[in-house]
Amino acid sequence: MGSIKKELVDLGIFPKKRLGQHFLVDRNILDKVIRTAEVTKEDVVLEVGPGLGEMTFGLSQKAKRVIAIEIDSKLVDQLRIKFEDIPNLEIVQGDILKYDFSPLFQKAGRPMKVVANLPYQISTPLLFRFLEEREKFSSLLLMLQKEVAQRLIASPGNKEYGPLSIFVQRVSEVSIRFFIKPIAFFPPPKVDSALVEIRWRKSPLVDLEDEGWFKKVVQGCFNYRRKTLINGLRYSGLPLPKDIEQRMKRIHLNPQRRPETLTIKEFSSLAEILKP
Repeated sequence: MGSIKKELVDLGIFPKKRLGQHFLVDRNILDKVIRTAEVTKEDVVLEVGPGLGEMTFGLSQKAKRVIAIEIDSKLVDQLRIKFEDIPNLEIVQGDILKYDFSPLFQKAGRPMKVVANLPYQISTPLLFRFLEEREKFSSLLLMLQKEVAQRLIASPGNKEYGPLSIFVQRVSEVSIRFFIKPIAFFPPPKVDSALVEIRWRKSPLVDLEDEGWFKKVVQGCFNYRRKTLINGLRYSGLPLPKDIEQRMKRIHLNPQRRPETLTIKEFSSLAEILKP
């Protein structure tokens, strides 16, 4: 652990708070993440936030190719020097939230396996991006804030259950592989982390004619999660039919229920009867 910290100091690299940088410095955890990724010589791996490249190097020893995307220009310069003699490892400078995955996907010739230690402030929006472009990725192995991980696996009736739970679980199977204490990072975050594995289902839990509308209905309900379903929808700003309560009762959905009690299938039925 000490050697990674020392390398940071020797290079004059200090964690940037605005980028949410928390370097994973526990080598035992690094090795455990690499083992959990189950990378083979057929895999093209996309790593987000490689830091000093400790995990990047380990992945490159097992994968066909590793593409590491890093936003910090100083780290990019160091990584390119450090790994200039490793032909199957490419360091790319860029903002992962804005990055165009299509050229990487085309070059890889197959869906990529994602491995990432994500800054907390971008984890949720990046998850939504991965969902939208899921055909480009075979699986996701992500280090996330423990709270976000618990939202991903939450079931109806649980206080953590919400839009993220629904959108992710509809198309994937999610598992928390293990938890990580703050001491494993430098600087230590204020909360625990979790390593989460996301694998796409062969077919979604429910098929949707209009995924965009489904997401608007779910989000509209949860924007007012303390209200009943009917009141939350009325405050949502969505274009709703005048006979909304009658329609809900026709699908045996009590308008007085709370949004967090609905299953994914019930949300799908609700979205269908509310379509303009």
